[in-house]
Amino acid sequence: MEKNNSKVLIVDDDEDVLLAARMLLKPYASYINTEKNPALLPKYLADDSFDVIFLDMNFSKDTTGGQEGFYWLKEILKAEPSAIVILITAYGDVEKAVRAIKEGATDFILKPWQNEKFIATYFSAMKLRESRLELEKLKQQQMQIRSDNNKALNDLVGVSPAMEKVFSTILKVAKTDADVLILGENGTGKELVARAIHGNSLRKMEAFVSVDLGSISPTLFESELFGHVKGAFTSAFEEKAGRFEIASGGTLFLDEIGNIPPELQAKLLTVLQSRQVAKVGSGKYKDVDIRLVCATNMPIYEMVEEKKFRQDLLYRVNTVEIHVPPLRERREDIPLLAEYFLSIYSRKYHKPSLNLDRTVLRMFNNYSWPGNVRELQHAIERAAIMCESDTIIPSDFFFNSKETREDEAAENVTLDEMEKLTIKKILIKHNGNISLAAKELGLTRTSLYRRIDKYGL
Repeated sequence: MEKNNSKVLIVDDDEDVLLAARMLLKPYASYINTEKNPALLPKYLADDSFDVIFLDMNFSKDTTGGQEGFYWLKEILKAEPSAIVILITAYGDVEKAVRAIKEGATDFILKPWQNEKFIATYFSAMKLRESRLELEKLKQQQMQIRSDNNKALNDLVGVSPAMEKVFSTILKVAKTDADVLILGENGTGKELVARAIHGNSLRKMEAFVSVDLGSISPTLFESELFGHVKGAFTSAFEEKAGRFEIASGGTLFLDEIGNIPPELQAKLLTVLQSRQVAKVGSGKYKDVDIRLVCATNMPIYEMVEEKKFRQDLLYRVNTVEIHVPPLRERREDIPLLAEYFLSIYSRKYHKPSLNLDRTVLRMFNNYSWPGNVRELQHAIERAAIMCESDTIIPSDFFFNSKETREDEAAENVTLDEMEKLTIKKILIKHNGNISLAAKELGLTRTSLYRRIDKYGL
């Protein structure tokens, strides 16, 4: 039995008992604290967390009845419900043991004890402690999963008819186990759609496993998806579960499915049809229970016609299709998305007063957004970091001019508005110093004052 990283507290009014227990546990526990006075227990529990607490049942005020022990047991469990408490007494009997267990004690030791029994009881208690901690971790993970899933649909922002159609389809298909194919350009939010499907499904408390097929090399495709046994190939130093096995019971999201080479499509199809996987290097098949969601930004139907993607595989993965529109086709969502991302990054970068100048939204509407929602998100984040005031203005953004609808931009943004924004930015740059601002703008101080008055700056 090896030493473990545990904290132990021993409470007994007998110095000899405390010393004997400490010496017994010293080779196995990393931290041992002893205390004669049980009244100090609340302080110990407030200051630290112990893996195992050994508690005497009989102190000086109650030498044989065990009432003090029962009292302090309740106090310990009140402060830390998951505490592992082992009661020790020189006057134990079956009745006290049964009552102690019923009231929350983990075990019961009689004094004088057998050393082997004492150590065995300690290790059993540590196993229980580890199990309880693992259970608590799992509960927290489940709470986080529940929180993430409840948030999943909220992360899809939009009021446009195109997005309303997406929301409607998600809610209809989520409660089923139908395979879903999500189509859309890069940056449109295909993975958010997949997570929303999972978060509103009957599998929402199970795993959501995302696999970017575009980043997996053909040589590792089977190992990543189906797993491998130790020694299956040169670098297989230990057995590994594949993504299908990990996702069993939950949802498997295969992103960029259009990138799978034709020679591997057949292997994927076989697994999807049989819902069984065999690890590389093993002939044993294992059932997997997954909800399949796939996505691609590629022209999948054209690829089928060109024999680059198997038609039978396409039929297998697209029981229901969801088309996620590009941002240029849902321009009414741009202000909503911009404010949503601004709220995120104003909190992240501790700039609570950040706001968007109204001309920014005009500029956004005149831009084609080739990178879609992801590009808008990154643009807002960069502007939030780089802007020099609480108001983000058009010059805080850098776009590819070829992607801007220049005719509409000229129509919507007037020369006066551009002059106002330029003067505002230069004034901010020089902290309101009129002389420095006028010099950079190529104006006299009088001319600059007139413009400041004109624009209400």
